[in-house]
Amino acid sequence: MIFSLVPSLPIICPSRPAAAATAAVSAPTSVNTASVTTSTSHSLEATFIQRAAEIADKSAGLTAPHPNHGCIVATPSGALAGQGFLFGQGTKSAEVQAVEAAGEHCRGATAFLNLESNECPGDDVAVSAFVQAGIKRVVVGIRHPLQHLRGNAVRALRSQGVEVDVLGEDVQSIAIEEARKACLLVNAPLICKAASQLPFSVLKYAMTLDGKIAATTGDATWISGVTARHRLSELRGRSDAIIVGGNTIRSDTNLELSSALDPRLTARQSGGHTPLRVVMSRTLNLPEEAKVWDTTSGIPTMVVTQRGARRSFQKFLASKGVEVVEFDTLNPRDVMEYFHDRGYLSVLWECGGTLAASAIACGIVHKVCAVVAPKIIGGRNAPSPVGELGMIEMSQALKLIDVHYEKVEEDMLISGYLQPISDVAPVIPSRDATLAADPAVAPCEPNIISFYNSWDHYGSLSNFSPHSVHMADENGDISTWMTVEHYYQVPVLARIVSLMFFFLFSMIR
Repeated sequence: MIFSLVPSLPIICPSRPAAAATAAVSAPTSVNTASVTTSTSHSLEATFIQRAAEIADKSAGLTAPHPNHGCIVATPSGALAGQGFLFGQGTKSAEVQAVEAAGEHCRGATAFLNLESNECPGDDVAVSAFVQAGIKRVVVGIRHPLQHLRGNAVRALRSQGVEVDVLGEDVQSIAIEEARKACLLVNAPLICKAASQLPFSVLKYAMTLDGKIAATTGDATWISGVTARHRLSELRGRSDAIIVGGNTIRSDTNLELSSALDPRLTARQSGGHTPLRVVMSRTLNLPEEAKVWDTTSGIPTMVVTQRGARRSFQKFLASKGVEVVEFDTLNPRDVMEYFHDRGYLSVLWECGGTLAASAIACGIVHKVCAVVAPKIIGGRNAPSPVGELGMIEMSQALKLIDVHYEKVEEDMLISGYLQPISDVAPVIPSRDATLAADPAVAPCEPNIISFYNSWDHYGSLSNFSPHSVHMADENGDISTWMTVEHYYQVPVLARIVSLMFFFLFSMIR
């Protein structure tokens, strides 16, 4: 299913249940009271789901490779009792935070989730929190986009007697569809990764009113105002990697690129992850004196290039602590596929027009964020934000969807999507409906355990994620492993050591 994003509708738009109720009262007496009640209820529930999506977005960029989770607990009367969101990797789950905040008000209450909870063998914290707290009903915005987790929490809650409604399946209305859209957008990177095996890519730039990103001399300091620059810099804190091209390095004689890529300039980064700085250059014709090569502060840096390019410069970069990755043919799609294999969810492109055009032509750019400043610089050779795309007619122009306009002091911030967000979680019928349609269908076996590497097709559970896992051993006892990789490798190493001792004793005999 493809969710078409409607330009005229906002991403987060709180419903107005009171207004809906007033309109219903002023309607003719022949109106269906049950229909009015249902409409008001849907509006209120949509508001809570959108609120859950809104608070989940506060941790964008800090939870990868895991989703942005938000949870709201509301009393039967519709009062907000507690809320929580996943702060970052390894922190307390949103569900547990919301339940703890609500306290005794959880009895008989309803929990609202923007995304189905993580539920897998050894990790049932969210479901247990709801059941033990006495939550009566759970409303889920969207099912989990990752196939190995999809539907697990819904089944587990229902098996514990908790009523579960999934938007679009059990609850439907115009307000509900808007709430679902908010849930899709807040986890667009994970959904994109699951659907296309590519990271979610955002192209951002600032340009003058006549469409220039710099003067003919290359000077671009500064096109937009301070506030607009700060707004764009927030995108860095939501990204796993930031990409620029070799032209940006070469043309910036003042080495301002190091500042543009420096995640310390992003306030959201305090205490969070540090995005990878990536320079794409086919020839490696780059200056040695650039602050971007300084990795002593712990900022990871990578250069992606064509195989065989300037071996001596590659050695220089390696001596600086810069990772160099060679490709047989350097192009944005291959780089994005490689980043998917490494477990990255979101990538920010801060490149010039040539690389931006190549990325768009490869079909890997999902969203565009542009600041338009009320300035005119002119210049026949002044660079534009997007280079040659091979289009000769205006009818070929790429149209953004779900376009959002925001005035930021004297500048205008425009954002929109080049591709719709795919809903990878299909509408799943209930177990009774499935058996009624085909009695031969067996229920999903919950005891099957599957692990996924960071480079797998769905790839959220990274082997190198700092999360510990709790697994039952052959005796049924729960053992804690520091990471999934430890769970994989320790038994393998143990067998290797055993074989070494076996051969050693055999030789002694």
